Amino acid sequence: MNRYYVNRNAQPNGDHEVHTTGCSHPAAEHNRVSLGLHAHCRHAVAESRKHYSKTNGCLYCCPACHTG
Repeated sequence: MNRYYVNRNAQPNGDHEVHTTGCSHPAAEHNRVSLGLHAHCRHAVAESRKHYSKTNGCLYCCPACHTG
């Protein structure tokens, strides 16, 4: 299981990116909303939608959930 968080700051396209701790392209600590532990990034993305309707997995740490 990995610990996930979502970036409070949206990307230029409006997506709030979901990351794992240890990501090579992390959000600043003060811009993170913890999503807890999840077995797969799709569960973390679903959890992040409780905070932000437009979310996406990070290309680098959650490529299985990155939609482009």
